[in-house]
Amino acid sequence: MADEASNNLDPVFQIQRVYLKEASLEQPNSPAILLQHDNPAVDIQLGVEATPISEGVYEVSVTATVHTKIADKTVFLVEAKQAGIFEIRNLPQEQMPQIMGITCPQIVYPYLRGNVSDIISRAGFPPVHLAEINFQAMYEQQQAEAAATPLQ
Repeated sequence: MADEASNNLDPVFQIQRVYLKEASLEQPNSPAILLQHDNPAVDIQLGVEATPISEGVYEVSVTATVHTKIADKTVFLVEAKQAGIFEIRNLPQEQMPQIMGITCPQIVYPYLRGNVSDIISRAGFPPVHLAEINFQAMYEQQQAEAAATPLQ
């Protein structure tokens, strides 16, 4: 009986599911823009969100926006959100922000990279490969920015 009680307090970190939550592709200036031979400028933005679903269960999502332009005209715009459902129990509360901001996004991000590359390739463009991301550095930068921002 004592063993059963101690097992209930063991740390739990399990991936329940990883899924593509949203994906969109826009080519507002096609087909004319496709005839241009200039190299497009590529802007890539990433974001991370964590949302509690129920007791000990969280959805963590990573969003990528890939916007390519030639001069001031959009070649294509891809937005995708990859999410994961994680069961996380019996971990110290002070570790939760790092788990949500570093560990979970590191698991979800490779799926996002593949989906974004696939969408762009299937649209008829040369693939854009999202770089590997150091989510720990990204998290630490966000924490430093938050600490430097005065409360209002």
